[in-house]
Amino acid sequence: MKNLLVLICIAGLFACESKKELTQEVGSNQIDVEAELAAIEETRSAFQLAIKEGRFADLKKYGTSDVISLTTSCGAWAPFKALSANPKGEFHYDSLVMKPKETIIVSDSVAYDFGTSSTFYTNENGELVELNATFLAVLKKDKKDGIWKLHREVANERELDKNKIKYS
Repeated sequence: MKNLLVLICIAGLFACESKKELTQEVGSNQIDVEAELAAIEETRSAFQLAIKEGRFADLKKYGTSDVISLTTSCGAWAPFKALSANPKGEFHYDSLVMKPKETIIVSDSVAYDFGTSSTFYTNENGELVELNATFLAVLKKDKKDGIWKLHREVANERELDKNKIKYS
């Protein structure tokens, strides 16, 4: 995530000769895109830290009350899902590293995130396992606290094939 912010800043320096705020007009609202991207990154970082620190009860703070997350439960993910539902041995959900490839601010209250992630867990035998996925997430900005939260997510076990995906 930090790399994404660095890339955005560098791109901003090359894109403009003078300093200008990156804003987007949606209806009658002006959106400070850089500020919203930073706020999304803040939520993403806090979510990842909660997992790393084992604060699983805190994870609900990072999703809307009606969040829906559809993640894979087959292939390499099957043992992780089974152990998550019924932990045994040395199993532990160690961390999640999200690597967004594209974050688009759609409006002042909706955005989407597309990228890859790596989930790390210790299996029942004490071995560290890494699982990779590609995700598409819809984020909503909470009207009460102004925090971006996960609203919908679809993830699968396949990583992006960089040769087949074209970014503009």
